[in-house]
Amino acid sequence: MPPIYISYLNRLDVAALAMTDAEILAAIETALAAQGRGEAVIEPRVHLEPGVANGHFNVLRGSLGGSIDAAGVKVVGDFVDNYKKSLPSELAVLTLFDRFDGRPKAILDASGITDMRTGAVTAIGAKYLARKGSKVLGHIGARGTAYWNVRLLDSLFDFDEIRVHSRRPESRDGFAAKLAADLGKPVVATEDWRSCVAGADIVVEASRLDAPQPLLKTDWIKPGAFVVPYGTMSAVELSLTDIMSKLVVDDWGQCKGGKFGSLRAHVETGRLSEATLHAELGQIVAGLKPGRERDDETILFWHRGLSLSDIALGHAMLAKGERLGIGQRLRFA
Repeated sequence: MPPIYISYLNRLDVAALAMTDAEILAAIETALAAQGRGEAVIEPRVHLEPGVANGHFNVLRGSLGGSIDAAGVKVVGDFVDNYKKSLPSELAVLTLFDRFDGRPKAILDASGITDMRTGAVTAIGAKYLARKGSKVLGHIGARGTAYWNVRLLDSLFDFDEIRVHSRRPESRDGFAAKLAADLGKPVVATEDWRSCVAGADIVVEASRLDAPQPLLKTDWIKPGAFVVPYGTMSAVELSLTDIMSKLVVDDWGQCKGGKFGSLRAHVETGRLSEATLHAELGQIVAGLKPGRERDDETILFWHRGLSLSDIALGHAMLAKGERLGIGQRLRFA
């Protein structure tokens, strides 16, 4: 057997890559288009609940063709009380493989990848589904993927007004301050959900609840808005889907089953089904189905997180690391 080497990028390496907003968005949009064209295999995520803490592991698996050609598995822990230990809520590892012969190709710290790719999917969803003139963002949630949601959305829309809210004042105030410094514009930390999302052009709900609770009220959603609810535990009313002109998901296979997810109750009650689903985002990115067609459409996009996005961004990071000499090469066999 010939020698096998794997590339290794730790958290410091990932930070040193300094992936630009454009590089992140391009990698994820490429993967979504490949998925839409049927050049990918994705299996619904599975969960492992250790039962010893307030959290669980997600295991995501997929194989991506097109210009990327890689298979991958990501394991990510989602432990909501980690802030008490000064740890991120999500810690993850991504493994990449040759999809033709199974050789391991790389191991990457995927905590940053998880945040970046989730924000990129939110932003690309808005690119195709939000009104072009959207200028007000209301974002619920201040941890994990929240930063990249706001940053990448703003890179596309250059908002006039950004509002953020989370349960703990120190969390939302610190989040708003960091965003304001990085984006170079004011960011308002609101004291309640309504003042954050009412009348916003784009609404993102990325809360971290212990149990489902309908805190985001349907009546607060502006006609013509683009709404992205994706908390692990649902924070929306059942009536939210009733006002939508289009319902879009990232992958129907993983959205229609499982225990967790913002619209789990909507699937179980038939409000979101194959009959009511407009499209998967990849089909829209690939040009196979229309995105937003009128300014007065109110559109919802539910994304659960795609292994294909992890694979695509990991692949882009490896390529940049090779160009810049960042990362380590390890002997596997």
